[in-house]
Amino acid sequence: MKLIVYFASILLFFGCNNSKQNSEEPIIIDFSKQNFGQEQFSKTDSIQKLKVAVSAIITPQETYIYYRDLFDYISKELNYKVEFKQRKTYEEANNLLANNEVDLAFICSLAYVIAKEKNTVELLAMPLFNGKPFYQAYIIVHKSSNIENFQQLKAKSFAYTDPLSNTGKLYALKRIKELGFDLDTYFNKTMYSNAHDASIQLVAKKIVDGATVDGLIFEYLAKHHPEKVKNIKVIEKSEEYGIPPVVVSKSIDAVTKQKLKNIFLNIHNDSTGKQILSKLMIDKFIEGNDENYNSIRKNLVDIKK
Repeated sequence: MKLIVYFASILLFFGCNNSKQNSEEPIIIDFSKQNFGQEQFSKTDSIQKLKVAVSAIITPQETYIYYRDLFDYISKELNYKVEFKQRKTYEEANNLLANNEVDLAFICSLAYVIAKEKNTVELLAMPLFNGKPFYQAYIIVHKSSNIENFQQLKAKSFAYTDPLSNTGKLYALKRIKELGFDLDTYFNKTMYSNAHDASIQLVAKKIVDGATVDGLIFEYLAKHHPEKVKNIKVIEKSEEYGIPPVVVSKSIDAVTKQKLKNIFLNIHNDSTGKQILSKLMIDKFIEGNDENYNSIRKNLVDIKK
């Protein structure tokens, strides 16, 4: 009964958080303000705005904290205000780009592959993590679990992050396919957490037996919030995939696009920018290379066979 009550409270918590981010009213944050404890919100200022979307890689409040300093830096460099939009699902973030409702977005690798196929985005830049523009999926279980490999998760409960998440779903489907099992029946029960840190907590609290998560987010939490992963055991790491990119809408004007590219490609040369990247565990940003995402395209094709 305690488990049922706790599970219900977790779902309510996620629902309450997500209801805010699904609001149709955008929040305009003036990142040029120094005091982040008292952000100014406005819908009438005439100053130019940069509309930014972030896929829900982590829960809404954490996402804002995670990107806040970077947006502040971009705002000051451009002398624009930032209109920050977050949506519950990766598809909703992609739709903002497709409908030209945002200029710039930080999206998942698989979401990028799908948006690129629909010709609704342009690749602007890619971050380097540990010197490489690649990342991995981590398959995780509770540290007290006797599960030691992916095969032992068969008929267990499992958390995905989002239907359009590479590390949060596609990789697990690839593994099921490789083992020769049905994608829909391999696990006894599945759920979507809508955020990688939420998936980690579902495993940590033993609400699900396992999950597939973004290795970058796991390593970020391990460094900055080790208490959140102290009860987690990583039983498998994927091969390397093209890292989640920075993209722009097809409707963005050429001048703003070039300014943004210059900011991202040079932020590591600035002392303040370098500190911001260090907090994010990013070495620097480099030119985007669409070929880095071909292995994701291949996995997407393979699971449909």
